[in-house]
Amino acid sequence: MRLPIGRRGGGMSLGVLVVVGVVLWLSGGNPVQILSLLLGGDVTLPQSTERASSSRQVQSSSGNGNPGGERRDEMRRFMATVLADTEDSWHRLFRSEGLTYKEPKLVLFTGEVQSTCGFASAAVGPFYCPGDSKVYIDLAFYDELRKRFEAPGDFAQAYVLAHEVGHHVQNLIGVLPEFNRLRRSLSKAEENAMSIRVELQADCFAGIWGYHSEQQGFLEEGDLEEALNAATQIGDDAIQKRLQGYVVPESFNHGTSEQRQRWFLNGFRSGDMRACDTFAKDVRL
Repeated sequence: MRLPIGRRGGGMSLGVLVVVGVVLWLSGGNPVQILSLLLGGDVTLPQSTERASSSRQVQSSSGNGNPGGERRDEMRRFMATVLADTEDSWHRLFRSEGLTYKEPKLVLFTGEVQSTCGFASAAVGPFYCPGDSKVYIDLAFYDELRKRFEAPGDFAQAYVLAHEVGHHVQNLIGVLPEFNRLRRSLSKAEENAMSIRVELQADCFAGIWGYHSEQQGFLEEGDLEEALNAATQIGDDAIQKRLQGYVVPESFNHGTSEQRQRWFLNGFRSGDMRACDTFAKDVRL
């Protein structure tokens, strides 16, 4: 699953820089790790009339139910369109570094799903499995995002998908494989600390997609605010406060609301992967 990393013009490619940065950060002391990996399902959906190239990468799995109907079809088309937009953005970025972007697949499931990474229920939420290069999303999660987490809007939904695609980018450039290799030797505290860096980088990569979408004229007024609100509502501190009334910082593994917003904006304002180095020793998380 590792993207071949080469050189261009005699210098190190961006992929090499990212991986070297990670290794240097690790060797400096504080270890690192990732959490967000799990599930799957494989029934091909009809091609989207909007973005046929992307719909070939979208699959569905019914699990324990089938919400069906117009709303589900509309959401599948929307997800296929967003996926295609992320593909366009990352193809351009990888090409500019002399690399080739290998597209992930999107699995839309209901209730539960089985993937190369294992079995998962809808309670797990959206996740990326590096073993099969697939993003898994239960569409019911978006209802929860809108109602329970008070983060409505199309761009909030798109941000969630772009974040998981960000994990796919990490897999291609070698970040996830290196973390998974090291995770067995990490304590729980070290694992959480590294997981935060991994998740914030994926947020930053989602912001890079947002930057390129804006450059293409795809964003509407209020879209950025929807994404930032979603990042706020799903921060570790916000979730813990909502669920249990207090926060336990040492158990954080995705980042606080402020961190998630800030790193998304780092990518959104720059459009540059170099702005997403959450592993630098002197970086402010």
